[in-house]
Amino acid sequence: MEIPNLVGAGLIVIGAGVGLGKIGGSAMDAIARQPEAAGKIQTAMIIIGALLEGLAFGALILGKN
Repeated sequence: MEIPNLVGAGLIVIGAGVGLGKIGGSAMDAIARQPEAAGKIQTAMIIIGALLEGLAFGALILGKN
């Protein structure tokens, strides 16, 4: 990989990590406020996290070329 590709890959990984951290933190805050909605919040958090990781992997693969 060339240097610009490595920088791009690093930014993708950092962005995905920040995004997943925000999702997790926000979900925990929401569950703390409404414990009875924990199942729905968890399901939404997992779906959004999976989509974010898929987007990050796709960007890494496209950035590799």
